[in-house]
Amino acid sequence: MTEPWWKRATVYQVYPRSFADSDGDGIGDLPGLISRLDYLERLGVDVVWVSPFLRSPQHDKGYDISDYRDVDPLFGTLGDVDELIAGLHARGMRFMMDVVVNHTSDQHPWFQASRRSRDDPRREWYWWRPPRPGTIAGQSGAEPTNWMSYFVEPSWTLDEATGEYYLHLFSRHQPDLNWENPDVRHEIYEMLRFWLDRGVDGLRMDVINMISKRLPLEDGPLRPGTSLGDGTAGFISGPRIHEYLRELHQQVIAGRDQVLITVGETPAVTLDEAVRFSDPERAELDMVFQFEHVGLDHGPGGVFDLGTLRVVELKESFDRWQRALAERGWNSLYWCNHDQPRAVSRFGSDDPEHRVASAKLLATVLHLQRGTPFIFQGEELGMTNFPFDSVEQFRDVESVNHRRFAVESGQGEAEILESLRQRSRDNARTPMQWTDGPHAGFSTATPWMPVNPNHRTINAESQIDDPDSVFSHYRRLIALRRELPVVAHGDFTMLLPAHDQIMAFARRHDDRELLVIANMSSRPAAASLDRAAAWSTSVRILCDEAESRTTPSEQLRLAPWEAQVYLRKVI
Repeated sequence: MTEPWWKRATVYQVYPRSFADSDGDGIGDLPGLISRLDYLERLGVDVVWVSPFLRSPQHDKGYDISDYRDVDPLFGTLGDVDELIAGLHARGMRFMMDVVVNHTSDQHPWFQASRRSRDDPRREWYWWRPPRPGTIAGQSGAEPTNWMSYFVEPSWTLDEATGEYYLHLFSRHQPDLNWENPDVRHEIYEMLRFWLDRGVDGLRMDVINMISKRLPLEDGPLRPGTSLGDGTAGFISGPRIHEYLRELHQQVIAGRDQVLITVGETPAVTLDEAVRFSDPERAELDMVFQFEHVGLDHGPGGVFDLGTLRVVELKESFDRWQRALAERGWNSLYWCNHDQPRAVSRFGSDDPEHRVASAKLLATVLHLQRGTPFIFQGEELGMTNFPFDSVEQFRDVESVNHRRFAVESGQGEAEILESLRQRSRDNARTPMQWTDGPHAGFSTATPWMPVNPNHRTINAESQIDDPDSVFSHYRRLIALRRELPVVAHGDFTMLLPAHDQIMAFARRHDDRELLVIANMSSRPAAASLDRAAAWSTSVRILCDEAESRTTPSEQLRLAPWEAQVYLRKVI
């Protein structure tokens, strides 16, 4: 069977409000993105995934949608979407749209009708429940369940007009849709067909494994240090999730002339569930975003509880996912996105001495695994976290709510600031660094988020013609995925699993074998390589101009953040 095109593809994520501003209002937009398509073509990516640009009150920066069929004036018009799609297609690229169908904005007409009265036909389009038995609406503990939302507040909000609570797994401005209702599903499928008919080539589905709730809705175990509970057992990969996704595929995806790409964001997904979601014979999704590797540096208190990343645990995670999806299913490969801090600052080193080397290493070890790689805007430049110096600087709703919760829990401002500096989603949302000029070439006006001051040295203009830049390294990796079948289709064998600095693995397909050796630390590293003699005829690839192309020896010696890649023909 012909392999789908997306197995050799690389996806680039654009967060539109921070990518390029065309009209001088300090906020990125679709015309700004269109003006930068030549840059993306030069990078060589195959798919451009654009975060939500539909009408929204922007409480969660577009992930709270109030109209599924129109563009928010902040970002442009429907005509701009058509121009963007045409521009991508003319350059041989595809367009993947970010769709949010677990919840809407509380300003969406569906929810406005739903909250109008208990008898409204759309009441059952959302999750409404009376106060907990024996309680009075509005008093503490009257919420139907004790769940805490992902934005650190109760998952239920009282609507005083009707005396009932509505469920929101995220902000109170993002009520959850009730997928149990067939009318809801019908409207969602109609909306998705509307966009695919306009030329959209793929769908990235936000928190899609939360759309099926486990009935009846019940309390979860208390979260440490709070009076609220963990409700994930009630909504993560619920009992009808596979039914819903198969139905969506049949109603929206199947039978179209072009091969689409579908990616589901699936927090807390297990290996077994990921295989089921992405097994092509089940016709649900092509791949999922799992969160295991980006949770390894979390403490028991969650994302803002600063833990320590251990290379051995990272390797174990990668190896587990590579092996689990080797026969059925497919992996997505990513370090960061709009919800994660910058990869170099988190998994590499943003020390000027090591930033470039660590950015290249992170790209190498990710893009040469089996799966489809995703690049977040600026990652290809080695952009870093922002140097926040005050808790007042954070804009993201998750960060603002965490600060309030942390203060109520007795944490000091210095501790709160440090956790936000390392983990806030705002780190990914500072403007794209195009030049070393005013506002990094992002806008002629003051940007909605401050530009990282290191744009003087880290910017696209200084890298696109530099053969040894991070940008050029990404270009070579993207090209290798297309050129070498072993990169896209080879098997995966983790080497040196117990080494606490070096990540090493081999890939093999037909008569070609690839060897990747990388020192994931700021200290020199050494190790013994089994079967070194077998690599005596190999060719070292991905070298910068100043690097040696010698073959690997039995005794490996690696400089800080050094990565070596070898290719050989198997005899």
